[in-house]
Amino acid sequence: MPLTRSFSDLIKSRVEADPAFRQALLQEAVQTMLDGDVATAKSVLRDYINATIGFERLAIATQTPAKSLMRMFGRQGNPTAENLLGVISALQQQTGVHLEVAASANAA
Repeated sequence: MPLTRSFSDLIKSRVEADPAFRQALLQEAVQTMLDGDVATAKSVLRDYINATIGFERLAIATQTPAKSLMRMFGRQGNPTAENLLGVISALQQQTGVHLEVAASANAA
């Protein structure tokens, strides 16, 4: 019988081993949010948090209880813009991945 790994374990090992993947995962989460797919963005951010610093360290960095953060990024969570930006800022500081915003014109 083949051994399998959970998706979270796979993401965590890839994030730890591949800095480019770690950067791309955070970038994708934020881009997905900007594109209006908040549910997917929360899911990707939850995976990123679990694979990098975890909710306990994020709680310390954001001065927000870990349980509140977990609820924010759950299926029914509804984080405020202030909370989302605070989390993204803390993740950038804690993980060393820094995002930059660039404008581009959409071709219609």
